[in-house]
Amino acid sequence: MSRDVPMRGIIGYTITPFRAEGGVDLDTLRLITEQMAASGVHAIAPLGSTGSLPYLDDGEREAVTESTMKAVRGRVPVMVGVSSLTTERTVHHARFAEKAGAAAVMIIPMSYWKLSEEEIFRHFDRVARAISIPIMAYNNPATGGLDMTPEFLARLLEIPNVTMVKESTGDVGRMHRLRQVVGEDVAFYNGSNPLALAAFAAGARGWCTAAPALIPELNLRLFHEVVEKGDLAAARRVFQKQLPLLQFIVKGGLPRTIAAGLELRGTRVGPLRAPLLPLPEKEREVLRHILDTLDARGTE
Repeated sequence: MSRDVPMRGIIGYTITPFRAEGGVDLDTLRLITEQMAASGVHAIAPLGSTGSLPYLDDGEREAVTESTMKAVRGRVPVMVGVSSLTTERTVHHARFAEKAGAAAVMIIPMSYWKLSEEEIFRHFDRVARAISIPIMAYNNPATGGLDMTPEFLARLLEIPNVTMVKESTGDVGRMHRLRQVVGEDVAFYNGSNPLALAAFAAGARGWCTAAPALIPELNLRLFHEVVEKGDLAAARRVFQKQLPLLQFIVKGGLPRTIAAGLELRGTRVGPLRAPLLPLPEKEREVLRHILDTLDARGTE
């Protein structure tokens, strides 16, 4: 099994657009994926929380995976979300992603009944045995309902091709603790947008974010300043500039805020899938103001 860590930098998450009659709009998906790939992000990740993964059936998920791969055309690595309630379905989607050409898959343990650590471990282990590409273990108790401690994540990383961790609790102390229990070379990634600067300072390999759908230049600039140049003062300035948007999209919910932002930028993405509702008009105007302010200030 592979020990590769195929991603570093800004990992852009795409939304899943829908047609008025309810089906997935693959044409628009290819458009927004093309835009993101052309923006300079270091990797693309469909079928995350932003991509409405839990609201899609198996056929839709497979169509999103295939359409993303075709739109990216090998320019950057693609990491596909393959999480499902059952291990059998997670294995199915992981195998499909590998066959489609994904560089890696991401798994968040999902449950109705709260899973024990042993159940989570066996879940990851069975998926890892079924594929040969790297796996990112995704810890986000706010959406998955399960919290994996740094100590347990260290155990997961002993599975041969579980090589990466996405930490989204919003606690930078978790990242420091992960380095403490695993070692300085642990490949962890930030999934909490308002913590982007602190996470890079803590040693994060990358930032998993939907923000490049709206402000890729600023996201990439932050990575360049703090990781590639080590200029913390410049990094703070570019981070503070984008922080209001990062806070807004998290508070408002990623699918609805990113969809609204894309439409404000001129890309129609259709309705959200029920029961999700579009961003309320009052909040949409707040988002418009944030984007207009960012546009006026540019990236400097």
